[in-house]
Amino acid sequence: MSKAPHPEPEPRTPTPRPGGRSARVRAEVVAATLAEVTEKGYDHLTVEAVATRSGVHKATLYRRWGGVDGLVADALAASADQPWPLPDTGDLRQDLRRITREVFEVFTDPELGSTPTALISAAQRSDAGAGALRAFFAARHRQAAEVAERAVARGELPAGTDGTEVVRAATAPLYYRLFVSGEPLDALTAERAADAAALAARSGLFTPTPEHN
Repeated sequence: MSKAPHPEPEPRTPTPRPGGRSARVRAEVVAATLAEVTEKGYDHLTVEAVATRSGVHKATLYRRWGGVDGLVADALAASADQPWPLPDTGDLRQDLRRITREVFEVFTDPELGSTPTALISAAQRSDAGAGALRAFFAARHRQAAEVAERAVARGELPAGTDGTEVVRAATAPLYYRLFVSGEPLDALTAERAADAAALAARSGLFTPTPEHN
């Protein structure tokens, strides 16, 4: 559910011009939004607090971001734009293990995990945020699909393997525990999720199958 608005426009994700002052303003606003949502959570996130922390006038925030939900959505969009260095061990299972271990380590670290956890939790509270969250994960999965594409090129996986689905299968059990079931997440669980995805990929589970009449 979105926050009850002041007299403000609908939430939206801005499309600032690249470079220059516009990029600096966006970076300052995103940093302020992340800090505020980490410290206070979605329920206490306000445009006024982001304006104060960022030094950007609240009228500008309302005009360009539309309100709290637009700020959350753009913080996710900015995160999706960040490069994600991928492992390249020459073995799919080891690559997937490194990916799932990184997810595990980031989200369970008392300091590192607080911001992404707060941001994802906030995004689930509004339509704009939920849409940005789907786009964020889609972008991350597309990037990480490279590890499976390399495995296909090496002959380790069948041709036509959907790399995005391989990565999604490896990481989904971790996010389920983190944001759905609330079960504890440990390194062994992260490792098993990677191994299961690698085994399924090698069996051809993520290749196109003929349609059945």
